[in-house]
Parts: sequence; C-alpha cells; structure tokens
Amino acid sequence: MDMFEYMREQKMEQESPLAKRMRPTTLDEVVGQEHIIGKDKLLYRAIKADKLSSIILYGPPGTGKTSLAMVIANTTSAEFMQINATTSGKKEMGAIVEQAKNTMGMYQKKTILFVDEIHRFNKAQQDYLLPFVEDGTVILIGATTENPYFEVNGALISRSNVFQLRPLSKENVEELIRRAVYDETKGMGSYQADITDEAVSFLADMAEGDARSALNAIELGILTTDRSEDGRIHITLSVAEECIQRRSLKYDKDGDNHYDTISAFIKSMRGSDPDAAVYYLAKMLYSGESVTFIARRIMICASEDVGNADPQAIQVAAACAQAVERVGMPESQIILAHAAIYVACAPKSNSIVNAISAAMETVKNKQTGAVPPHLRDAHYGGSKTLGHVGYQYAHDYPNHYVKQQYLPDELVGTRFYEPGVLGYEQKIIDYFQMIGRDEDTIDESAE
Repeated sequence: MDMFEYMREQKMEQESPLAKRMRPTTLDEVVGQEHIIGKDKLLYRAIKADKLSSIILYGPPGTGKTSLAMVIANTTSAEFMQINATTSGKKEMGAIVEQAKNTMGMYQKKTILFVDEIHRFNKAQQDYLLPFVEDGTVILIGATTENPYFEVNGALISRSNVFQLRPLSKENVEELIRRAVYDETKGMGSYQADITDEAVSFLADMAEGDARSALNAIELGILTTDRSEDGRIHITLSVAEECIQRRSLKYDKDGDNHYDTISAFIKSMRGSDPDAAVYYLAKMLYSGESVTFIARRIMICASEDVGNADPQAIQVAAACAQAVERVGMPESQIILAHAAIYVACAPKSNSIVNAISAAMETVKNKQTGAVPPHLRDAHYGGSKTLGHVGYQYAHDYPNHYVKQQYLPDELVGTRFYEPGVLGYEQKIIDYFQMIGRDEDTIDESAE
C-alpha cells in the first residue's frame, strides 16, 4: 500500500458513517445477542479460543452481523478476508481461494472468508465455495437477512453452524445511543453534545431494534443542530423527532418479515382476534405491502376458516378485493380493515377444507369407480339404450328432496362434508335432519 492509498483509507475511516465507526472490535464491546455470545455460549467460547468453524449469521438489518464478523477479524490469528455477494463473484472467490492455499502452505495460517449478504450468491456461486469449505481451505462466515434454510445451499448449511441474531432490545439501543453521543474515540464525543433521556427513549423506541437506524439519527441530529449559548449541542425530544420521523419497521416484502407478518395476520383472523388482525394489517400497509396481496389472503381465509359458518364472509372478502383495485390507497385501508374485521368476527369452520382435502385424497389414492348410470347424461341419442335412466328429479318430491345414490358404488356411504355447529352450518345440520338425508336406507324405486 503506497502513502496515498494509506491516506485515502484513513480519511474514509474518519468520514465513514457513525454506525460503521461504532462497530465493536472486541467481544466485550458487543451489545445484545447474549443468547449466542454470552460468556457461557458456544460462539463466545469459539471466538475467544480462536477455534471458529464455518458459521452463518442470520438476522434482520442492524442487529450486528457485520459487527460480529469484525470482532472475529480482530480476535482471530487467521487471515481474514471480506467480500460482498452483491458486488463479487466467482473470479473474486477464486483469487481468495488461491491466496488461502498459499497462506496455509507458506505460513500454516488458516483463512476466514466473510461473505456479506451470502444469499445474493446464486446456486453455482455457492456450489463453488463448497469443496473449499469442506476441506478447510477457508472458514466461511456468511451473513444474511434471509432465512438461510431457504436461500443458502443446503450442503453449505450442513457444514456450518447457523446463529440467528435477534433485534436489539430497547435497552440495548439506548446503551448504543449514549455511547455514540459521548464516546470521543469512536463516537461523536468531540462535538460536545448532550442528549435528554426522553430523546434517547424516543429514538430507541422508533428504531425497533435496528441499531443502525438509531445511530444514523443521532449523527444527523448532532451534525445539523446549532450550538446553544453554553457552547454545547443539545439533542432534545423535538430534535430527535425531526431526525427520525418514521418508525423503522422490520418488513422486507420478499423476506421473512413478510411471511411472518402475513402468517400472524391470517392466524389472528382465524383466531377471532380483530384487534390483532387490524394491527398486522396496519403494519403491512405502513410498510408498503400490496393491497391486492392482502385482499387475496382475506378471501382465502374467508373460505378456509369461516366457510359455511358464515357464507357472507367470502362475499365481503371478494367485494373488498374488487374495491381496493378500484379505489387505491389510502382509502383502501378502510376497505381492507372492514373485510379483515368481518372475517375475524365471523363464526369459524374448516369443514370445507376437510371436505375437499378428503375428496382429493380419495380421488388420488382410491379406485373411485364410475358415475352411477342414472346420473349420466341422458340427452343424447342412444342414452336409454346405454341404461342412462332412472334419475329422480328432486323438485318432484316433498321438500325438494329424494334419497338416491349419487356417489359411485365403491364410495356409497362416504361422508366428505361434515358441517360444524356454529353459525349457518347449524342450519345446514337442521336441514339435513328435516329431509332425513342421513338415514341409512336408499330409495331404490328407480331400479
């Protein structure tokens, strides 16, 4: 490295964002994640003993995946190399592998390769790493915001320990905020700033466990706030509110939070909790989720979890789906709330799901037999010759019902649909009892 390159790197380090400068360099500086780097935990012991094997760090943005990798870099005696999967490919990996082989051969030193956003590598790129991870040429540290069991090569997963990082607690974020304001080495202590307890609490709350979001707000506040008469910069609640005007929600429309939130939304409607349903709806809308996607999920829930207990639920849901396409936001939030609350408050039944599931299994796995002759089409010439006769027209009988065989011979007596006892399905049960549908005998007068 020449003098100019050194000076450029020094200047970049000095002017880098606060969140980067505040990254810990030792395990003792790490805040949060006690469940994986507490002093009695495997990862803590492995880092301290410099006996790390390949690992995958998985968690939302701002939880410290890169910070933990940097701690490992500062702790290990191994060669540490870093690439980002969004900007690197097989060529860069090939150069690192060759250097790792030379380092091992010449100095008997292992190489740790940190791949940030490893889920961005395609399957072929991940496959390229596999033999070198397996034979120990490199020790892999992969960082990802996506579920590694879906996004990372299964063979790499099987050769790595997966550690899930959780969003930082409010207390964790508050500690980092105070450290950033008053630390003169890594933080902004040289600016002679103060921050009120109310501002710390507000910023930590709005950050939703994302340390980077809180530190970015602190940096903005200190750099843009004028000094008071006492010569200090005062970060008050009003200043903090200006610096972070929108809550930092963990919601990636293609990631885990998307699936976790929609899952909670559906389960809340199924569980008859309109308050939870409308909360998760608001979270999705606030994060920019597609209104048509939400409407589709409400329609599915209306049939899957309400069904005939309230046949109007699917009508409300379908009308909602049509309306949101015509109206758009922000008014669509009212229509979606209308449908979600209706479905949540409706009596529940999954008898329709059970019926179609059982019928599909029967069709798939059993000999289902032929359509009974009297149910076959009798409108074309020769149908009587073929025996397509004997059908009894239900409307010719009392209560518009006559007992006759509808299922194939092999399935006579099979029950796929068993109505529940809530809502309208109780009326279906009453109707079946009135017409004697469940009596064992079949009227054979047509035979």
